[in-house]
Amino acid sequence: MDVVKRLCTFIMAGGKGERLYPLTRDRTKPAVPFGGVYRIIDFTLSNCINSGLRRIHVLTQYKSISLDRHLKAGWNIFHNELGERIDLIPAQQRYGIHWYRGTADAVYQNIYTIERENPDYVCILAGDHVYKMDYYKMLRHHIERDAEVTVGVVEMPKAESRHFGVLELDSANRIVGFEEKPRDPKPLPHDPDRVCASMGIYIFNTSTLYEELIPDAQSESSHDFGKDIIPRMLGRRRVHAYPFADENKVGLPYWRDIGTLDAYYEANMDLVSVSPHFNLYDKRWPIRTYQPQFPPAKMVFADPGENARRGQALDSLICTGCIISGGQVIRSVLSPQVRINSFSTVEDSVLMESSQIGRYAKVRRAIIDKYVEILPGTEIGFDPERDRKRFHVTRSGIVVIPKGRIVGPKEDRPRWPDHIPSPR
Repeated sequence: MDVVKRLCTFIMAGGKGERLYPLTRDRTKPAVPFGGVYRIIDFTLSNCINSGLRRIHVLTQYKSISLDRHLKAGWNIFHNELGERIDLIPAQQRYGIHWYRGTADAVYQNIYTIERENPDYVCILAGDHVYKMDYYKMLRHHIERDAEVTVGVVEMPKAESRHFGVLELDSANRIVGFEEKPRDPKPLPHDPDRVCASMGIYIFNTSTLYEELIPDAQSESSHDFGKDIIPRMLGRRRVHAYPFADENKVGLPYWRDIGTLDAYYEANMDLVSVSPHFNLYDKRWPIRTYQPQFPPAKMVFADPGENARRGQALDSLICTGCIISGGQVIRSVLSPQVRINSFSTVEDSVLMESSQIGRYAKVRRAIIDKYVEILPGTEIGFDPERDRKRFHVTRSGIVVIPKGRIVGPKEDRPRWPDHIPSPR
């Protein structure tokens, strides 16, 4: 493991996540809550810790305050005297007048950090994916094959590839073709319905990274690793692929880019199935986060009778501080301090911190952001046309209620005026 001491890591965490709006109205995409207690970035950071990577730089830009607070509260676990650190580096216009113009430019604008640490290798990660991966194994693969850059790759259905970079490999897993978000991607030789996609994970030799970033910064390009840097390296550099080695150890390899609201919803629903596709309970590969000191979850009222109050949760994730007071929760994810009041029903939904469901309310197939109050008797997810007039509804019919709304049969208003930022 000593080789990881010769590596420094950059995590891209400045994206707007426009396809996740309104969840990204008040926060950057890596800070979006997920799975009850986590933020999306926790999965990449946990992979780093579990892989032995402890020199980490998180590059932030868009609406980063909640991400900053989360990392300072939950990830202050590094020992600086041992050379460990997690630095939050916002865009600073260090070179020129531009903010970060792309992933490659974000690293270039922090090239002084690499020079100061003087590593042999630089690992570049995305902060908005859910998966388990040992980056140490990828580093060993990079060194053993004498690569100048190694790209993490994953197989996926051809129909889903329009949002990713698609690679073409030779028999030795060298990358010989790279197309960013192609309309008609080249399939795998052995399966015409699947492609080899980039995971947005790169390990560079430091000298190679310098030699590619500096001329790119002086050129007219989008300054992106997938669109510009990697394609230009093909044929003149040793560019290898590292097939995704899943540490989840449950069924098919699990890697999710939760870049759309439907993908975000489906990934949360993966967690509540009887046999979850993504295992949060693996002591061998723990997922860290910041958890406030809330009391245990509580379910109250078990009155007899067919129409009596009964507080219960079935096939659901219920976090600390939740109170299910005579209501019913089915196949849902409840973040901390959610309250479900009497005779209400929540099904197939994701409720974020401090949301409240009033008496006799019914919520189905919804994503409810923080501090939302659903007033008594309200129905969400039962009348698509009415829901679309008030809220964003995804292609698959998921209703998304933004942070801080008060929603009722005759009332829908923000808890705070639009010009006043809502709490984290």
